[in-house]
Amino acid sequence: MNRCIVFVCLLALLLSGSLSRRVEAFGGCEENCQKCHSLDQTEVREILAKIKAPDVKVLDIKMSPVRGLWEVTVDDKGARGVMYVGFSKKYIMPGPIYEVETASNKTQETLSGLNEPADRYVDVRKIPVENSLLLGEKDARYKAIVFTDPDCPFCSKLHAELKKIVSDRKDIAFYLKLMPLKFHPDAYWKSQSILCAKSLERLEENFERKPIPRPDCETKVVDETLKLGRELGITGTPTMIMPDGLIVVGVRDAEKIRELVLNPRKKG
Repeated sequence: MNRCIVFVCLLALLLSGSLSRRVEAFGGCEENCQKCHSLDQTEVREILAKIKAPDVKVLDIKMSPVRGLWEVTVDDKGARGVMYVGFSKKYIMPGPIYEVETASNKTQETLSGLNEPADRYVDVRKIPVENSLLLGEKDARYKAIVFTDPDCPFCSKLHAELKKIVSDRKDIAFYLKLMPLKFHPDAYWKSQSILCAKSLERLEENFERKPIPRPDCETKVVDETLKLGRELGITGTPTMIMPDGLIVVGVRDAEKIRELVLNPRKKG
């Protein structure tokens, strides 16, 4: 048996109810733990703040399959996950938790049972577009906004899909806002270079992995876009903002994007 699986199973056994008397760090108890232990959303938010995750939302709190641990479902800007909080409220762990007898991943079972995150909207009127690159016709009836990174491979894939749309539909266009991510070390200066030249062609050359020149001007546009992204809760690229304000994260094919642009969803 794989040593990692053995370790995980051993860990689950050590934390299981049969040894609950010894799990002192987690404040274990016998029989009905909820009679003597409680955890509410305010306490979880305080814990999240201490681990520098104050913006993470708490969706649900319940007893975990392991005695001595609470199971907490959270949402971090649309990404949902599970963490475990000890009864002492001094320790947390990410999982997964396996049930030894069935070898089932109890954490994944919880994740699989979650509903899809609700659609998120922003007010598009608050997003400045005057310093954006324009893909498509300037007088297009429908315009979406795309936060993109010149060194993001997924952004390059999305860009190819966007080009298919504008070549076929003159009534759809896209404002491109350059938001270089920190883990792409050259993306910042490349964004500056592209914006200094105000050149869609330069962005596309970079997507094609062709060399582009260093910036020949000073511009605050990149920093302003990074700040705007933080304010809107946009943490990754590509991220699209549809004309109705719907936030769409990641790559979609041309047909799906066209559908989202032309058929806005109702805000719940």
